[in-house]
Amino acid sequence: MAKVCTVCGKGPQFGHNVSHSNRRTNRRWEPNLKRVHGRFPDGKVRTAYVCVKCLKAGKVEVL
Repeated sequence: MAKVCTVCGKGPQFGHNVSHSNRRTNRRWEPNLKRVHGRFPDGKVRTAYVCVKCLKAGKVEVL
């Protein structure tokens, strides 16, 4: 599954874990996605993965 919001297109962010000795290892921050069945901005009713920020903003009408 691609970790991408179907409404806003938000995906994973990349960066580093930084230890006390300042060594850097790669890490990523995943968006908070939920699988919802609802009416989307294009007017269609379907099931998709939507980030919580879009749900809170009311961009998707959950059915």
